This record gives sequence, structure tokens and C-alpha cells, in this order.
Amino acid sequence: MKGFSLLKSLATISLGAVLMVGCSSGNSAAPAANGGSTPAQTPAAEGAGGEVTAQIGVVGFLSGSGAAYGEAQKAGLELALGELNEANKGKLKMELKFEDSGGEKEGAINAVNKLINQDNVVAIIGPTLSGEMFAAGPVANEAEVPIFGISNTSEGINDIGEYVFRNSLPESIAIPTAMKAAVEKKGIKKVALIYASNDDFSVNGYKVMKATAEKMGLEITGEATFSNGDVDFSAQLTKLKQTNPDALLVSALYKEGSMVVKKARELGITATILGGNGFNNPKVFEIAGPAADGLIVATPFSPEKQDDKVQAFVKAFEAKYNKKPDQFAAQAYDSLYIMSQSLLGAGKADREELRNQLAQLKDFTGVSGKLSFDEKRNPIGDAVVVVAKDGKFVPFE
Repeated sequence: MKGFSLLKSLATISLGAVLMVGCSSGNSAAPAANGGSTPAQTPAAEGAGGEVTAQIGVVGFLSGSGAAYGEAQKAGLELALGELNEANKGKLKMELKFEDSGGEKEGAINAVNKLINQDNVVAIIGPTLSGEMFAAGPVANEAEVPIFGISNTSEGINDIGEYVFRNSLPESIAIPTAMKAAVEKKGIKKVALIYASNDDFSVNGYKVMKATAEKMGLEITGEATFSNGDVDFSAQLTKLKQTNPDALLVSALYKEGSMVVKKARELGITATILGGNGFNNPKVFEIAGPAADGLIVATPFSPEKQDDKVQAFVKAFEAKYNKKPDQFAAQAYDSLYIMSQSLLGAGKADREELRNQLAQLKDFTGVSGKLSFDEKRNPIGDAVVVVAKDGKFVPFE
């Protein structure tokens, strides 16, 4: 943990600022302002009056087939940045440096290396996909730079090392929550599974779905796979339809997953469809259309939740972007508040102290609910089960 004393002070300053704006107190957020991304030459610089400037890197899936994930995350981060810099004026100014991974492992590795070695950031938020984190997380961990996953739900993420954090609930929590609710309310006894076999996130989700089904005593009537980039799922779904399942469990990113849902309905599959975290994006409704109705997923965030903090965030997000936020925007938004809180807690922009402050996070109340980290820096939180209806996700009741 070398070279972190400078970062230590910045983290303390950031904790106080977040507390001031109510991330832990439950108060609504300050008005949004535009975020910036001006590179800094050092992790922190102290300006006039003692204000500390901290540059945070962001690695996002900003181009390609899953760009809607990265775009939502960027929007959430920029909204939070404007609010925090206004609330923390004179104490802490954060700057965001965005890098596009394109959803590729090599792209994530290159982005992390650049942010650490050229931009000298105090910490990194992202990358978007679990596979990217498995590839790039070790780079940040070896350099002793905190890296914070905001949508990495696969098992084993935090096993990468002690500088790896995430506020995204793992599929091992979300999927069983959704399956339990669906089984209880729909009387499901038989399930079939279909998943993307060339994507770490989707494979992990499939494993959780299968293990949960077995634990619940459900009959597995069949399994099928596809690859990201496929556009025709007729053969797989026709075969699964013949097994007559009560539910179809789909583990995929939103693009292919939505096409699977649409094709399943076109083929006359009437079974309940349950998906993983990849479906928590509005693009599902654009791609699947009315076929998305009835899709069940679990999420830590719902824009429909009647909570003052959540509704203040939704209102600010809609005012800035003219659309409702999704889970990816919400968790990104919360992550910057957590970063700010931890930087203020350390009192300076020091990588080691920031890491230590993050590890102590307990009962943080964000728009995605209450969050603490366990001893392995995994998030402890609750998932809410929602169902797709008329172009949006609503509580599953």
C-alpha cells in the first residue's frame, strides 16, 4: 500500500461532504449540475482555501451492443458529480475521467492502465461487465488503486483483491429472490434454462438459476445456449417449448435477452419468463416490445418506489435527461456518493486511505437502498422483485 498518504486526506474530506448532502442521513439530494471530466496530473491537488481536487477514473461500456448500460452509468455519475461538487464547494471537488471499454476485456485493461499510469487517478469506477472486471480488476489491485464495480454481479469479483469493491448486488442474491417470488405466486414446478455461453455474467447467472432451481426442488426440463451477437434463437426455443416448462429462465445481456423473450412469445411459449440483472434496462422494452410484459426480474432499484430519496433522484434525472433512470444509472449515482463520503472520511486523496474508508462502509442509504460491505467488500443489501408491464417495471405483487 505504497504512495497513499496523499490520498488519505482527500477521503476524509469526501465523507463529510456526502453526509452534508444526505447520502447517509436520508435527506434528498442537492440540485443537479453538469459534471466535468478534466484530467488532473496528480490524484489530488489542494487549491485555495484548502479545497481538494480528486480525479476519479470511469471505465464504461459506452459503445457497441451494450452501450445503453454504459450510457446510463455515465448519466448517473454526471448527475451525482454536479450535486456533490455544489454541496462540497470549498472542501472537495471531484473530476471524472471517462474511458470507453467497448464491452471488451482488452479495452477495459487498456482503459485501467491509462487511468492509473497516465491520468494518475485516485480510484476507478467500473468497468461495466463482470468479464471486464475479472480482466482489469487485477491490474488496479496490483497497482493498489481502489476499483469500484457498479454493475458486476458475478460470483468471485471481490476475490480479485482487497482493492476491489462493488455496490451491485450479486446474482446469488437477486436471482433467488426473484425465483422464490415467482414460484410462490405462479405455482411454478418445471423450468427450462437458456443463456449466453460466451459471457461471464450470463454464465454465472445461469449457474445461479440452475442451483436455485435444484435447491427449490424444481424439475429442469431442458437447457439451451446461444452466443452474444446471435440474432436467431428459434431452434433453441422450439426445443425448450417441447419440454413444456412452467417458467423459462433467461440469463443474458439486454440485447440478446430481449430478442429471446420476443422470439419465445412469437413461438407461442406462454411460460412465465424470469431474467437476471441484464434485463434491468429500458432497452428491453424497445427491443421486445409488448412481449416483455410479464418478465420478472429482481433489482435493488425501482423508479416507481415511493421513497423521498428515490423520487428526488428520479425527478432530478428526468429534468436533466428527459427520461427515467434505471438500475445502472442509480447504482452509478450511489457509487459517486460513496466515493465522496469515503474521500471526506479520509481527509485527503490517498489511495490507501480511500480503500480503508470504503472497506468500513456501513448503512449507507442511497437511491438503491441501504448498503453495507461485508468483510470481503461484497455488498449487503436487499433486492426488490419487479415485473414488466406496459413499458416499465412495476412491483411484482
